[in-house]
Amino acid sequence: MAGEQARSECGALYAEHNRWLVGWLRQRIGCLHDASDLAQDTFLRVLTARERAPRDSIQEPRAFLRTVAGRLLSNHLRRRALEQAWLQTLASLPEPQVPSPEVQAVMLQTLHEIDALLDGLPARARRVFLLAQLEGLTYAQIATKLGVSVRTIKRDMAEAYEQCILLTP
Repeated sequence: MAGEQARSECGALYAEHNRWLVGWLRQRIGCLHDASDLAQDTFLRVLTARERAPRDSIQEPRAFLRTVAGRLLSNHLRRRALEQAWLQTLASLPEPQVPSPEVQAVMLQTLHEIDALLDGLPARARRVFLLAQLEGLTYAQIATKLGVSVRTIKRDMAEAYEQCILLTP
């Protein structure tokens, strides 16, 4: 019964606010197709959450939808930026060093997974982790570069490792 009620409420929410949400998203990303996809993802996320844990009715639907869609939009934009950086990296490689399309796809998927793992970290801890793992800098070099103590770098790395361990299936 709760699932039926959640679907009914979400259907009404969709009918009343989908057009507005697509327009709101389109203003931010400039692409109707992506805006429509993100709006669908938003309603799917709302439906799934309400089926798992039914709650009181939504008092401010547009504010609620804007919050959910905003998070999805942020993820979408971060993912797009990551893909663009990956394409630029590939374009800068000499022809013999360009990986096969299969390896490129696996590497891009791995980058997305790492990005998702690091998403919950504070910005400095994320940067410290990336400087150590991707650029191979020592803790002392990172500390100098960021103007903090080595102890702070160790704490940030521990936090990053903990995040990776906790979120790895």
